[in-house]
Amino acid sequence: MKYVTAYLNFDGNCRQAMQFYKKCLGTEIQISPYPDAKGRPTDDPGARIMHSQLLRNGEPVLMASDMPPGNPLRPGNNLSVSVDCDSVEEIEHLFGAMSENGQVRVPLGNMPWGARFGMLTDQFGVQWLFNCNVSR
Repeated sequence: MKYVTAYLNFDGNCRQAMQFYKKCLGTEIQISPYPDAKGRPTDDPGARIMHSQLLRNGEPVLMASDMPPGNPLRPGNNLSVSVDCDSVEEIEHLFGAMSENGQVRVPLGNMPWGARFGMLTDQFGVQWLFNCNVSR
């Protein structure tokens, strides 16, 4: 498997969330808003997002959109985004950045499976898991 990408849905704040994630993760961003009422592309900065993705080296790492009007978002705890880190320095940095205005559910710590691990819910209510294998 080349990569796993999570797809998140928001209720009007997809642009804000994806820009925050871009800042935290150091990725590129692509955002496509829903077209206007006449079906034309819009440059309205407040337009709901039809599709967005964060890219690293041209590969998607996260995708998201706003729910279309009339389709209510039902936030819950049924989706987490898992990030497997390359180093302890990376996990410390990412975990710290993503916890801004969020809630740490499991502080970063060494786990019995030989990894440094932590869980948090970010400021947008999305649950994240961070894992980094460490030598025993």
